[in-house]
Amino acid sequence: MARVRTFIGVDVGDEVRRRAVALQAQLAKTGAGVKWADPGGMHVTLLFLGDLDDRDVLAVCKAVEAVAATEPPFPLRVSGVGAFPTPRRPKVIWGGVTDGADPLRRLAAGLSAKMLDLGIVAREERAYTPHLTLGRVKGEADGQTLAPELPKLLAWDGGRCVVNEVLVYSSELRRDGPEYAVLGRGELARPAG
Repeated sequence: MARVRTFIGVDVGDEVRRRAVALQAQLAKTGAGVKWADPGGMHVTLLFLGDLDDRDVLAVCKAVEAVAATEPPFPLRVSGVGAFPTPRRPKVIWGGVTDGADPLRRLAAGLSAKMLDLGIVAREERAYTPHLTLGRVKGEADGQTLAPELPKLLAWDGGRCVVNEVLVYSSELRRDGPEYAVLGRGELARPAG
């Protein structure tokens, strides 16, 4: 019985990727040690499921299809930069989601309920906050180096995309960072007519 590290999310598109990479390069000039997110894998997570039995993946994909079909396609805009746990003590640097935050919250809530129906408990410990992870700060001193830069980026424009589908991803942890693969797709509702 194999285990698959699994999460559900949406792709952010090429424009957002380009702008995020430019911002990563700008912040890297501070010299702070940060493990930057790989542009090819950039996404907005809806629900992290953790290690699943590989036999549960098909049921998860079918549940994602059902939930995705309840929401029409919507625009997503990434803007502003923040950090978890706080911008004064950054450990994770992220781009905020403005346009599209409400549909993402509805999808996350619907997915969470569907996963509970399947007996899968999501591994989220805090309320859902849609965001695009840009990088993970390596140490406390690196966070102190970055902290003064973050308030200057509250108006950063990270670009836009249209969300048409929800994706089920596997995440294999490797030495140089996680490697993602798409396991399933759920298309958002198509307008009638």
